[in-house]
Amino acid sequence: MSKISLEGIFVPHITPFDKNGEVDLNALRELVDFWIEEELAGLVPCGSNGEAPHLLREERRKVIETVVDAANGRVPVIAGTGAISTKETIQLTRDAEDIGVDAALIVTPFYFKYSMKELYAHYSSVIEAVNIPIILYNVPKFTGFSMQPELVHKLTIEYSNIIGIKDSSGSLSQISELIRLVGDKIAVLAGTADVVLPTLMLGGKGAIIAVANVEPRLCSQLYKTFKDGKLDEAAKLQRKISYLNEILVRRYNQLSAIKEALKLKGLPAGYPRKPALPLESSDREKIKELLGNFM
Repeated sequence: MSKISLEGIFVPHITPFDKNGEVDLNALRELVDFWIEEELAGLVPCGSNGEAPHLLREERRKVIETVVDAANGRVPVIAGTGAISTKETIQLTRDAEDIGVDAALIVTPFYFKYSMKELYAHYSSVIEAVNIPIILYNVPKFTGFSMQPELVHKLTIEYSNIIGIKDSSGSLSQISELIRLVGDKIAVLAGTADVVLPTLMLGGKGAIIAVANVEPRLCSQLYKTFKDGKLDEAAKLQRKISYLNEILVRRYNQLSAIKEALKLKGLPAGYPRKPALPLESSDREKIKELLGNFM
């Protein structure tokens, strides 16, 4: 099993749907080219922004197959394969492995709140069932609880095919503790756009962030300027990215807002899948106004 480099900014990208709610694979191919051309480090289909919980197993497979084919080895593809149960997570991760992804991003099971012992058993079962690199995914705002750094540490000691963690807690104290405990073993990646630069300065390796859907070049520039030691410039870029995050992720339904922002750039973002709805016309105009400086 070969490991990929988890350094830089990765996009947890949208899944475009047509007006009837069907996956638009042609639009997805066009978007893949856009994100790659904007110098992102890799693609992450079927994550939260990809509306993975809205997709059937067969649809997830089609999306991942399309992204792997369209990327054609130009950048790594990390497939989101997390689900509500261990059995389904294993099925989805095996599907992704069969397709030939570079790694799987596995969110903590959601809906019910699980103990750390149960989470350990869940991840152990999934990891032992496949033979691809695994990235853990902690996103308390969606799952209702946070994976403790001590659990991450225990898992990384037990399983060498864990190569990273996307932490979307937004907590710098948690990210700092993760880097202290496991930063020498795996890549710690920011999962929220407003803490990218602080994460890098603490010793993190990059980020998987929603705003990279809309402004991928800006996000990749932040990483590059940090690596070049231009911290003042990096701080300016972080402020811009934080502004985008406030608009696209915090103020509105991010599934709809990100697609609307992509449409403003002339890209075929399509529609969200119900129960998510497109933005009202007043909100679309507000986003157009707020993002005027970035279009």
